[in-house]
Amino acid sequence: QVPQIFCLKKDASPQEEEELMQSRLLHPLECFLFGEDPQEGLEKLKQGSTSSQLCGRVFKEGETVYSCRDCAIDPTCVLCMNCFQDSVHKSHRYKMHASSGGGFCDCGDVEAWKIGPCCSKHDPGAATDECVLEPELQERAEKLFRVLLSYIKDFLVWEENFELPAELQPRYDNAYYCVLYNDEHHSYDHVIYTLQRSVNCDQAEAQTHTALIDKEGRRAVKRGTLRSCQQAKDLIRANSEHISLLPLRVEILPAAVMAHQTFALRLGPWFQKIIGYSVGFRQAFCQVALEPNADRDQPCLISRLMLHDARMYKGARKIVHELIFCSMLMETEFKRLFAIEFTKHYKQLQKDFINDDHERSISITALSVQIFTVPTLARQLIEEGNVIKVIVDTVLELLREHLDDNNRFFFLGYSSDKFSRIQVIFHDLRYILISKPSVWTDELREQFLAGFKDFLGLLKCMQGMEEVKRQLGRHIAVEPEWEAGFTLQIQLRHILAMFQDWSSSNDEILLLAFKECHSVLMQCNNQPFHRDATDYYMCKHILHVRPYKVSQEPVSIHLPISRLLAGLYVLLCGKGTIDRLDHPVSSYDFTQLVELPLRCVVLAAQVSAEMWRRNGLSLVSQVYYYQDVKCRDEMYDKDVLMLQIAASKMDPNHFLMLILLRFELFEYFNGSCTSKDQDELRQWNRLTEEMLYLLIVVIGERYIPGVSQVTKEDVTMREVIHLLCIEPMAHSSLVKGLPENESHETGLESVITKVATFKKPGVSGHGLYEVKKERLMEFNPFFYHYSRSQHTLPPPLPPAFCPAFSNVVRLLCCDIIIHILRHVLQRAVEDRPVNWTEAMIQRVHIYYFHCSKLLFLDPNSSVVTELTYSSYSAQDKEKAERKRKAEAAKLHRQKIMAQMSAMQKNFIESNKMLYDNMPETEPLETPPGTIGPQRGSTIDDREVLTCILCQEEQEVAGQAPAMVLTACVQRSTVLTQCRGKIPPFKADGTLYPLYMPPELAVGTHTGSCGHVMHATCWQKYFEAVQNTTRNRLHAELIIDLENGEYLCPLCKSLCNTVVPLIPLEPLTFNYENAEIIGQHLTLPRWIQILSARIKGLNSGVGNTVLCGESQPDFRSILSYGVQEPRKFSDSITEMLVVCATTVHRVGLKTAPNELCPRVPVMAWNTCAFTIQAIENILQEEDKPLFGSLQNRQLGGLKAIVQFSASQRLKSSQAVIQRLKAFTFTNLTFKPEILSRVCVACVFCQVGLVLSIPSLYQEEAVDLQPSAVSSAYNHLHIFHLVTMAHMLQVLLSSTGTKAGEETEEARAAAEFHATVSQHTGRLIPEASGSSLAERVKKGIEPFLRCAALFFNCLTGVHPPEELFITSPGQMEALCSYLALPSNVFQLFQDHRDTVTPLLQRWCGSPAITKALKGKTQTVRYPRRRNRLIDLPEDYSALLNQASHFQCPKSTDDERKHPTLCLFCGTMLCSQSSCCLSQLDGEDVGACTAHAATCGAGVGMFLRIRECEIVLMASKTRGSTYPAPYLDDYGETDPHLGRGNPLHLCPERYRKLNQLWQQHCILEEIARSLEVVNVMFAFEWQML
Repeated sequence: QVPQIFCLKKDASPQEEEELMQSRLLHPLECFLFGEDPQEGLEKLKQGSTSSQLCGRVFKEGETVYSCRDCAIDPTCVLCMNCFQDSVHKSHRYKMHASSGGGFCDCGDVEAWKIGPCCSKHDPGAATDECVLEPELQERAEKLFRVLLSYIKDFLVWEENFELPAELQPRYDNAYYCVLYNDEHHSYDHVIYTLQRSVNCDQAEAQTHTALIDKEGRRAVKRGTLRSCQQAKDLIRANSEHISLLPLRVEILPAAVMAHQTFALRLGPWFQKIIGYSVGFRQAFCQVALEPNADRDQPCLISRLMLHDARMYKGARKIVHELIFCSMLMETEFKRLFAIEFTKHYKQLQKDFINDDHERSISITALSVQIFTVPTLARQLIEEGNVIKVIVDTVLELLREHLDDNNRFFFLGYSSDKFSRIQVIFHDLRYILISKPSVWTDELREQFLAGFKDFLGLLKCMQGMEEVKRQLGRHIAVEPEWEAGFTLQIQLRHILAMFQDWSSSNDEILLLAFKECHSVLMQCNNQPFHRDATDYYMCKHILHVRPYKVSQEPVSIHLPISRLLAGLYVLLCGKGTIDRLDHPVSSYDFTQLVELPLRCVVLAAQVSAEMWRRNGLSLVSQVYYYQDVKCRDEMYDKDVLMLQIAASKMDPNHFLMLILLRFELFEYFNGSCTSKDQDELRQWNRLTEEMLYLLIVVIGERYIPGVSQVTKEDVTMREVIHLLCIEPMAHSSLVKGLPENESHETGLESVITKVATFKKPGVSGHGLYEVKKERLMEFNPFFYHYSRSQHTLPPPLPPAFCPAFSNVVRLLCCDIIIHILRHVLQRAVEDRPVNWTEAMIQRVHIYYFHCSKLLFLDPNSSVVTELTYSSYSAQDKEKAERKRKAEAAKLHRQKIMAQMSAMQKNFIESNKMLYDNMPETEPLETPPGTIGPQRGSTIDDREVLTCILCQEEQEVAGQAPAMVLTACVQRSTVLTQCRGKIPPFKADGTLYPLYMPPELAVGTHTGSCGHVMHATCWQKYFEAVQNTTRNRLHAELIIDLENGEYLCPLCKSLCNTVVPLIPLEPLTFNYENAEIIGQHLTLPRWIQILSARIKGLNSGVGNTVLCGESQPDFRSILSYGVQEPRKFSDSITEMLVVCATTVHRVGLKTAPNELCPRVPVMAWNTCAFTIQAIENILQEEDKPLFGSLQNRQLGGLKAIVQFSASQRLKSSQAVIQRLKAFTFTNLTFKPEILSRVCVACVFCQVGLVLSIPSLYQEEAVDLQPSAVSSAYNHLHIFHLVTMAHMLQVLLSSTGTKAGEETEEARAAAEFHATVSQHTGRLIPEASGSSLAERVKKGIEPFLRCAALFFNCLTGVHPPEELFITSPGQMEALCSYLALPSNVFQLFQDHRDTVTPLLQRWCGSPAITKALKGKTQTVRYPRRRNRLIDLPEDYSALLNQASHFQCPKSTDDERKHPTLCLFCGTMLCSQSSCCLSQLDGEDVGACTAHAATCGAGVGMFLRIRECEIVLMASKTRGSTYPAPYLDDYGETDPHLGRGNPLHLCPERYRKLNQLWQQHCILEEIARSLEVVNVMFAFEWQML
């Protein structure tokens, strides 16, 4: 049946195969298993069984998991999202991170948690693991499981040369498959290329094959005869050998074998389903999988699958691993048996993994974390299988090839990939030791010590490895390898601490471990010297020691056994068991024990003294890591500890003589060595400094448990204080500066509040901890974890030594130390600066401090007196000179201050009359309006600006050379009322409306950074940018050269055009003339005049007489005042064209065409849209309309308004006249404009105001309206548009709240009654007061925009009320815009004119349809867009992402859920399943979504990565910190630290401003400019 189902057709559909498999194969198997109908058998089974207490959810790669820092036994104990949400740990200190895949949820495992082992769903009270199957069912289950598991084993470990058994041989179809397997050596592109060349497939098919090979591990790329498949195999191997040394793995398998392998894989999920029905089935499966083989030479079934794991492909491995997870790891007893099998084959499994090229997450070895971290299981494995010995032996065997002749590691030419795989084995050793036993059995003690001895054997291979020798003469030719040794040391750091921790839990173990460690160290020290011992004399003391010089002989920085011995010694002292050693401590040769650590310290000192410069950077790097936080606790700190041990047990004079010898300063301090070589003298001085510093450390550094009476918390507290004394630090920086324990904890949280205060972050940066002032007294400038001290303060009093180390203080008063200090001070007295340094004297003062404070000596004692006298005699002269200079400087400052005071008094007396005659400030009158006959005058305000490129000043004038403002034009959906619905504009513009629809689906925004240049300077700069940027790597990611983009020379903002600066035309308004003209030019007369003018321009328009009986003359418009238009220089005219063309090109996404009739329309539209965007920002931030804009916003807005107003001077007058006629006629005659909901009355008003001067043009004369004519034009246009907008607000609003009846309310009720009559009573009834309130609230944004527009157009100063946020804004706006305070008065004042307009507008079929609810209308005031609301707790977002399922994918592979912050849509980014076409290119889901949601601009939150992605186009984007902070005020990209995250409203508000202020493009360009992009990220695939 199997070959007929899976190989019957060449291209059978997966759905058809699934149905056939269920009906022909799986259903019969289930019938056999239950002995009856499977549904009936399952119902019976459910009645007698319950669900398991264990969760057992297997994590996929990238899935978010949680670990409780308070309750988890170790960091590997994790919960899935669902269990965590329903557990007690949600309110504890927890961490979250992305799983690498392969683990499973520990909910229900009582050994994994201190408290709360179960969530509410897996409560042990509702579950039991006991379920006994009926004997017949048990027998059938075991029989069936045994056969099927053997079947799976046979076909999953199948090799190419195997043959099918006779009973499985197919009766027909001799087809073969050419199967290509996955590896980690060949790239995607290489495999695609190989397939295209080898099996004649196109690129799309090759990409599909490659993606499935990477996902599943293999893929049949050809089906045919044996010969054709063999040819394909040879071609694939040949083509893949061209680039890679190894060819791709290809096999030819019979179709029947492929069919059986496919079915074997399908049996995996079926097994999981059956096992999930009952605990009895699970136990039966485990029993079959683990039962011994009849052939004792063969392991059990599960072991055979494990041993073949490295040879199986990825899909087969996943099936086997999931079977193990859901069966054996869910049963305590079978988990123990499986662990024994795993340990038995551990060495072979690790060898196979080392030779494999797949990641560890899909290797069977990754299961070690599920076994070794269980405390009881780990101890059983130590007792029964000596797992410590197994792991250590495995490491030694794998590293044996790197042993030299002295049986020490030497990693020259090692394989980094292989070595990185070997490192993983140390994790297993750490897992075994992570839980210290509370009870020791004899077997555990014996096996632990045996494992410890083997571990010492590993350390023995590291002791003294990779020795270095000082290079003399020439610089080293090749840098030696050093990373491998330190990588090994870093991996062993926690393991060394764990062995010490285990040993300290039992006195007998600790004594035996110390004895064994000392024995192995003595074996390593058999031949460390090349010469015999010699006697050295100083101050009547003799030291008998072998000569050795670090600068001349080999020295190694790796001394793990010496350091381990020091750690064990301190533990013995701390527990008081040091006296129970077989040999007394005094019998140990401490000179020999301290020798190697002392050499290491001296090596670091000599490197600091630059004596090893010719050895290259490798040695500098080793010394750096030797003292770095990653290694120092088991390297440098232990060396200092060994020195303290030796100092406490050796004669202090002998100890100091040994120090001098190894620092190679013995002869220097004996007076038998002199030199005139400056370099040598500097080296001696530096070595003396380092030697004195080391002695300070040995004497003063006592914050080690066992050395003094301090706790681990005291040690951490001291580390934190000294870190914060450098500078205030963020929590993450502090954590990086502190050593971690085996659970990745630093102990910071328990002490930080005691020593520091937290300073919360602002909208950027991160929270900082500052050290408390009262803790500064604990600061020690000679702290031994500082790199090099530059301070002169004495250190604080350290804690007293423990009794075992009390003799260390004898160093302070021995003969040699006095000799050393006297020698230093005597050289300082000499007048030769090369013989001493200030740092030496500084350290001598520290010794004086220690003598007086620690030894409690009488200040008049001989030691102190001698040191004090010598010190003062060396510095008396210098101090006196400094004091004299300070006094002189003080007298000079006093003299100058007295002179300045006298000059000030003299000036006030001389100008007393001037101060007395100052006039008092008079209050200003109420400023006039900005339109109409009462408009104010435009002041002649000369503006002189400086070019940022040439730094020359120039006045902004119409006839002067152009000065331009940098600007960026972009499409925007910030104001849209229909998110995601951008209408398609054709290249010819036929679908682009003359006036914007009310939804504002997409607009054109023009912004500026406010920097000014000469037009000529900008052109030169732009040409230079074009020439230089083309050669820059990935320049297209920053700026689009083809579309004229560049970066502002000063602030690096992204720009794509310039706006010419046009000054306001100075104007003194003639109010008398305006009053006379106003008596004639009423609104009805004005409409008649414009209609006549338009009729003359276009004979097909204006036939209807609106008011009066006579039609005005064609040129009547000219009789109310005309004047000559302004003249501009050629350069300003040229820049007008440049800016207008860019706005037209960007706004319509079309090719540049300055002759297009829509060029002026786009200029007016960008002006109107920019004004609305700015008003929206001010309203959103609750800022006053005037006085709160940034200079760059205000300057840019004024420039855009003047640029838009100047379009009539450059564009075709005939075109503008036609546009004006069309707009005005629609507004006054046709009702369709209201069906578009008054557009944008702002757009309509801007277009009318800026285009009306074109009606004054004559064929032979170039004219424009006079100031008075313009004032009335603006007034009537504004009143007409305002009334139209009020009607729109009324028609689209709802609400019936009643209020006080006023004059305004009565006028509103009358207006409502009129409109209701014209609409056929379709609008709801409402009170006059509520109508008035709704209409005023609805038109306020329009009035605010109008105020901004007319202010920038006319320059009339607004009233003071608009410079503050106060309740009286509406009255001030009406006053400034020449509106009555009761806006409904407009309809009463112009009743005769407006009534026919209202009748036409309200009678429109479109209006009737909208009022009946058949079409969607925009409510006023418009909804103000904001970024979506985000949950306060980031876990809620992660939970949302965990339930996200890609709508276009059915597999369970890892997805990248990405949230659009504009609309809240969840997208599947960076996935091939959601690719779509955009402009003929394949793009990812985010890019495609941004095109419709944000007009190409996007802001997305990648949930699992916890970072914001900003997108500006298909090829440009950047990352931005997410607005979520942890409790320490820091963001956590990629959840690296895993602390709980909470939303920061201020940062989210800043993101909202970034979007609404149209600064996303600018932010992307700046971030890309800062970051050196080496490898371009494919943003279009996001």
